[in-house]
Formats: sequence, structure tokens, C-alpha cells
Amino acid sequence: WEFCRTWLEWMVQGKSHSVGLFRYMDVFKGIPFAAPPGRLEKPVPHPGWDGVLKATDYRMRCMQLNLLATDVVGSEDCLYLNIWVPQGNTVSTNLPVMVFIYGGGFLLGGGQGANFLDNYLYDGQEIADRGNVIVVTFNYRVGSLGFLSSGNAEAPGNYGLWDQHTAIAWVHRNIRNFGGNPGNITIFGESAGAASVNFQILSPKNKGLIRRAISQSGVALCPWAVNRNPRQYAEEIARKVGCPTDSGMVACLRRTDPKAVTLAGNVKFNPIVHNLALSPVIDGDFLPAEPDTLFGNAADIDYIAGVNDMDGHIFATLDIPSINNALVSTPVGTDAGIATYEEYTANWGSKPSDTDIKKTVVDMETDYIFLVPTQATLYLHSDHAKSGRTYSYLFNEPSRIPVFPLWMGADHADDLQYVFGKPFTTPLGYFPRHRDVAKYMISYWTNFAQTGDPNKGESSVPVTWPEFASNGHQYLVINNKMNRDSVKQMLRTSDLIRMLKLVVDEVGYIAEDERSRAQAANEVRRRRKTGELPPVYPNGWYRVLDSHMLERGDVTSVTVLAK
Repeated sequence: WEFCRTWLEWMVQGKSHSVGLFRYMDVFKGIPFAAPPGRLEKPVPHPGWDGVLKATDYRMRCMQLNLLATDVVGSEDCLYLNIWVPQGNTVSTNLPVMVFIYGGGFLLGGGQGANFLDNYLYDGQEIADRGNVIVVTFNYRVGSLGFLSSGNAEAPGNYGLWDQHTAIAWVHRNIRNFGGNPGNITIFGESAGAASVNFQILSPKNKGLIRRAISQSGVALCPWAVNRNPRQYAEEIARKVGCPTDSGMVACLRRTDPKAVTLAGNVKFNPIVHNLALSPVIDGDFLPAEPDTLFGNAADIDYIAGVNDMDGHIFATLDIPSINNALVSTPVGTDAGIATYEEYTANWGSKPSDTDIKKTVVDMETDYIFLVPTQATLYLHSDHAKSGRTYSYLFNEPSRIPVFPLWMGADHADDLQYVFGKPFTTPLGYFPRHRDVAKYMISYWTNFAQTGDPNKGESSVPVTWPEFASNGHQYLVINNKMNRDSVKQMLRTSDLIRMLKLVVDEVGYIAEDERSRAQAANEVRRRRKTGELPPVYPNGWYRVLDSHMLERGDVTSVTVLAK
């Protein structure tokens, strides 16, 4: 049935349906949290509406490339949010609030997620019902219209981050009228959405708006999370649509067909281990400084961050297609191994199997793209924390994709189906063990949203999850077989040390090339001078990890090589 909610002078109409005995779910879809945005401009407040707004259907996602990057989907008028409110015998009040930020490489995505038989990935019902929390999802601008930056004040960029901030601020102002507690807002996200979560708690613009945060496979320190050369990509897009690259570039881009500008955002990307072409920038405003210097802003925010054990698999397959083919070997040159190679292959023995080789490549990509920057982020949050608590996890429930090899662990985004309770909503596609994983993750996540402690809340959990810094940097391994051994210490510490000895482009050199060590090192030096490669330690990792776990000699050896 349909009903109305009122806040301030406006009314909104949603739908309610039964989800169990004396349990109901109020659902609102398509509430505007900002006006239709100006092109390459910050969002502004919505002017409101007359009468009652019917909020019963998802709105179009923000304008973006389709999956094949051949056409454009979505709309510029896209800044809308969706709300799920659990109800019992009495009207809910003062509920914790969980606001989800989707991933998609800052290029793709929408607040409802992928759709299969009208079952949207980011449907918040299972989390809301099982955890007794309010769930909010929303759209933000992506691609050219969300993250193009001129590198100066004309079009500073980060419009997608401003959209996210505006949605969070809207929730803080209005969620009490939906039964929520504005003082207990948890933001959570995956991949680029997880990095966005990290950016949001680091930005001074969100002071007082966010109580807790969860980053699933992505943080602000990831090498792909900050664009170090935005002007280059802006000029490339401008040339594609016939705009000048001088002082008239931004004005021209603003009056150009937005579909053309979006299509032009299909620029040639560096490998993801270097950076994305369209991503957040240090703009001096939303992000006033380097991310690793802003953790004081998150000192009172409780924080969970973690990775999937094979987050790098999907990206390794782009570089080396033989990874998933059991009938095809992944070649390793006898002289290919620069410093990183020797570290990662130390346990291979004289005759490594093809599986050993492929898993090593996946481990390397996982470490560089996700795990190492996440560990650095956990150290930074823990070091700067006042009242904020820090928790670390590793998700390793094996991937369900049948074409993947048997040695596969959890691929990138494999965790989302469990957090959003898909084993419950599509039971025929899952086994009981998968429902266990979903129950565990929803319990930990919603307990955390309620209390700041994933162990304490309305839901029981299988294992007590200790704080990160409580006793030797502890973390929780999440899968379907959780027991007391699921709590471990010093997540892949040896991998962190290996990664700080990294000479970038490791996958190409290790898996494909026969170059000598000297040739490889010289090539890296040349490409680093020309800006084709990033610094050895992107986004300040070394300042963190060196102080926590490395001997000074390790850092010195890499620094010399980088000169």
C-alpha cells in the first residue's frame, strides 16, 4: 500500500509491504536530494515541489558510458536517493542509518545497482529488515561529468564527491522524519565507492555528519583513487569534442552536448595499478591536502576497512588473459624478476606449477591495488583516532563464478551479494553456506552501525571481532567456516614488505618479458621521469608503513632505485 511522509513543507509518497509476521518495510524511491546539476559544477539544493511527490520508482542513473563504452545511458537529472525503513508493531524512531556508495571505477554505476529479474543488487531491504536499520542508496555523477578536472579553479573537479556529500548532508537533515537518528549515520561502499567513503570521512566538509564508515576493497590511498594529472585527460576529452585546450576549454565543454562529453571520457586508460583517467583530485577544497595528511578529520569516526583475498584477480585477467585458462601456461622469463619478482617467488621452489605462477600474479595485483593501501589506511586511522575505533577484515569466501579456476578465492565485488543478502532473496542460486556468509556479514555490518562495535547490537555473530590495534593489529577472516581461528594478526605482513620494494610494472615484466634486471630498471626510471609511471609509493604509503613495520634499509633501497 502507499502512504505519505512529511518533512519541512514537502510531502513524499512511498510504498509499504509486509516482510514477515508484524514486520513491514516502508520504501521510498527517487527522492531528489539536489537540483538537476549544472555541467561541471557543484550540486545545489533542490527547490522543492508542490503537493505530494510520488517516490515509488527508481530514477535514471547519472549519465555514463554503457558497458561496451559505445553509447551513453542515464540522465543529467539524476541526483536522487532511495530509502528503506523497517517497521514493527509501532512506528520506528531513532534507528541507525546506513548510506551506501556504489563502485564502478568512478565511471559507472547507480544507486539501485545491477538488475536481474527485477532483483536489484543494491536493494536495501534485507539489510534493513535483518539489522533493524534504515538503508539509503543514491546516485552521484561519474565519468566526465562527475570527475573531469581542468586542474585549476575553472573546473576543479570532484563533482561526484560533492554529490555524495550533498546526499549525506540531506540524510542528516531529513532522516529523522523517516524514523532515523541523524547522529548515527554509517556510510559504506565498495571499490570506488569504498574509496569515496574514505574521502568523505577525510574531508572537512563532512564534519559532524558521519558517525561510522565501512570501506570494502578501496581506500583513498589506493594508487587509482587520486588523479595526479587531470589536465592531461581534460585536454584529451576536449580535443575529442572539438573544444580548445586553452583558457576557453571549460566554457566550451560546458556548452557541448553532454552525451558527446561523456563518450569522449572513454580515454585510453593507464593500467589500473597506475591510475584512472577520471577520478578524484586534490582540489584544495573538498580535499584540501593529500589524503594521508587528513586522517585527523576522522579521529572520532569508527571505521572498518578490508579487502577480498583475490581483489586483484579481475584486473590481472585484463593484463594476462591466461590467468583463467587451465590449458594455457603463464610464461615467466628467466631474467624477468626485478626486486619484486624475487620477493614474490621466494617459496616457489625450482619447479613452480602453473597455478603457483598465476596465483602469484593475482597476489601482486591484489597487494598493490588494494591490500597495501588498505593496511596503510588502517594504521593511519588507528594512529589518529580519539574516540573512533578501527577494525580490519579479509573476505575469502571462494568465488561462485563457475568458469574461474578452482584455486580462486574471493574476487573483486564478490562480497556485495552477501552484504545485500542475495542468498536470501534468490535462494535457488545459493547453498546454505552462502546464506551463512550473508547472515554473518549483515550482522557484523549492522551491529557496527548500531553501536560502533560489530560484536554488539541486535544480531548475534559467530566470532568476536577484536579492534585492529587491540593486540598486534588483528583482523577477522570472513567466510562460511568462521570459528576462533578466524581472528588473525598482521595481515600478510611479508607482502607489505615485498610491496614496498616494488618496481612498478611488475606484472608485465614478471609474466611476459625476458628483459634483464638492468634493462627493466632503466625503463622504469625513464617512464617515471616522463610521468608514465607514478612514484614508487603512491599516496603516502611509505610514510605510514615504514614507521610501523619496515627497516630503514628497505625504504632506502627503493628510494635510490626510484631516482
